[in-house]
Amino acid sequence: MRVLGSLAAAFAVALTWVGSAAAQDDTARQLPHPGQAVYRANCAACHDNPEQTRSPAKSTLGSMSYQVLSFALTKGKMQAQAAALSEADRGNLINYLTGRSTATLDAWSKPMMCGASRIPVDLKPTPSISTFGFDARNTRTLTARQAGLTTAQLSKLDLAWAIAFPDATMIRAQPAVVGNTLFLPVAEASAMYAFDVSDRTKPCIKWIYNSPGGAPLRSSPGFGVIADGRSVLAFSGLDSTVHVVDAATGKAIWTKNVAAYSYSLTTGTPRVLKDRIIVPVSQFEIMQAADNAVTCCTNHGFVLSLDPKTGDQQWRYDTMPDAQPIRDRGDGKMLYGPSGAPIWNSPVVDEARGLVFFGTGEANSPPAHHNTNALIAIRLSDGKEVWSHQATANDIFNAGCGPKPRPNQFNCVSDTVYRDVDFGASLIRGKLKDGREMVFAGQKSGTVWAMHPDTGKVIWRRDIGTGAPNGGIHWGIAYKDDTVFVPVAQIGRPLPGGEPIDPGLQRGMYAVDARTGAIKWHYTVMPDCANGRDKKAPRCDRNYGFSGAPTIVDGAIIQGSLDGRLFALDLKTGREIWTFDTLRDYATLNGVPGKGGSIDAASIVAVNGLLLSGSGYGMFGQAPGNVLLAFKPK
Repeated sequence: MRVLGSLAAAFAVALTWVGSAAAQDDTARQLPHPGQAVYRANCAACHDNPEQTRSPAKSTLGSMSYQVLSFALTKGKMQAQAAALSEADRGNLINYLTGRSTATLDAWSKPMMCGASRIPVDLKPTPSISTFGFDARNTRTLTARQAGLTTAQLSKLDLAWAIAFPDATMIRAQPAVVGNTLFLPVAEASAMYAFDVSDRTKPCIKWIYNSPGGAPLRSSPGFGVIADGRSVLAFSGLDSTVHVVDAATGKAIWTKNVAAYSYSLTTGTPRVLKDRIIVPVSQFEIMQAADNAVTCCTNHGFVLSLDPKTGDQQWRYDTMPDAQPIRDRGDGKMLYGPSGAPIWNSPVVDEARGLVFFGTGEANSPPAHHNTNALIAIRLSDGKEVWSHQATANDIFNAGCGPKPRPNQFNCVSDTVYRDVDFGASLIRGKLKDGREMVFAGQKSGTVWAMHPDTGKVIWRRDIGTGAPNGGIHWGIAYKDDTVFVPVAQIGRPLPGGEPIDPGLQRGMYAVDARTGAIKWHYTVMPDCANGRDKKAPRCDRNYGFSGAPTIVDGAIIQGSLDGRLFALDLKTGREIWTFDTLRDYATLNGVPGKGGSIDAASIVAVNGLLLSGSGYGMFGQAPGNVLLAFKPK
């Protein structure tokens, strides 16, 4: 965005020029919307080119809520670009995009509130999903008993119901699940909903937690019982606020803003333990640094341990020292470094070893610190680093820069492999049938890693292509029966000076032997642009891979595609046993118009005989949507 002068003043002058009130009305109808010029001058360069800039498309912005756009412009990712816009300019811009002038009230939820008999939250059952990876090992596996579904039933599913959320463009978070209660945050609603699904045909809402100040939510929730016996949910907002809520009532216990730098961001799911809450912190300086007006680059990722009762900090681990001036960047201003190593994924905790494992992202400025694109283990007791393994060195990456920056791009550097190959997928602490334990990781480079948990020594690696900024291996992997299940969004291109890519490697799902790294089987996903899908799924001929985190239920693995399809594959063979196209409109239980879209991030769970999936992910030029879908056996 480039900043515009006062359009409101110009608009007023134009109206003054018109003589009569009737003429003024007629002229006003002919003039462009006052927000149109604001958009063209400040926003169009990115949002009219969403795939190249990794921004939401203009049409996606139009489906967002007023409060989400207002937050982005004043406190969120667009605050720097919108700093010189007046309040009137911001209001006109949002009205131009959405047609709304105020935030939409959540009126749909009132008729869905539970009756007195279903309002109490039963927290006695063992949670089936308590963190991003479901269990303490992050395996993303549910048994038939936990899900209420067998493999045979998963091959014969029908749509049971759909719930839609107004003014939403994505369902990016998965719920925590305890008994028959789903704790689901909806980012653009700025709310956490406790859904009761004890009646498979008639879900209802037990309570709603609204984010203070209306800040959008971001992470999935972690669930746990803390030392004083309370069952709590911990999750994060787009404003880097950690929320800890009583799971029984939805009442806030405490909130804490954990941002330490100008572009700090919380994405990974907090891990709730008896005596601490582990919070990973990322940053989005990567999206800002190509702007010469930004001082680059000063942010880096870190991990916090917070007291679950109060939110007080117990310790903090930083992926690197604070950035210092390196050199004149060419215009009399200083370039800073090191920076980067954001932590996008959700840590896995090994309480027996007393270790926390996680992966990091790329560098944003030189020198590329050895903890960028790295797998790291730190001590649970005090946050001290135990080991670190850098998977890809010298990956200095900023959106909009390129490997060969233009002469006037002062924050961009040329001494870089420029790959953007984060560890976005959360690590898994796998236990083999022979008793050995390994830490498994998936990288956006398309590489699967197996590490020794005590030393960080590489046991094996398996390259499945070269990956891409959006994956490669993106949001998650899963583990069961000595097998790592790896969804791949893109195979990528041959690297300069590298080996040719095996033509047998295709986008889809890979079953990798956890003992050796050998590929057991591969399911190839093919594009589908027929029957009007090309109009609903942008670039359906290219955006159709598996980017979201998979879910194992009994003997099947459930996976969503970037073009909005759901697949169930047999764990032993990779054979497709069920598929459903979510890219459609829906009549919903709550009366809100429903629309399916891309399936990305993590939103697929199962409980009480229902398979549940979000549909819609309006980022990176993908198809927006706003529905939670439930499927039941025929």
